[in-house]
Amino acid sequence: MKYTQYFLYTRQRPDRAYIKDEWIGFTIKNPVQTQIQSDGRIRKWAKIKGVSYENKIF
Repeated sequence: MKYTQYFLYTRQRPDRAYIKDEWIGFTIKNPVQTQIQSDGRIRKWAKIKGVSYENKIF
């Protein structure tokens, strides 16, 4: 999978360390919502089975 430098930099943040590569691949292929931001970046969301999102917004 190809990643932008911004994405790779953001993955190093401690609050993103728990996000698994499998979840990212699943979300890219199966988004429930997609948003194009004003700077051209694309956001995608998906529900990951077995993961609790208490007090989290993705």
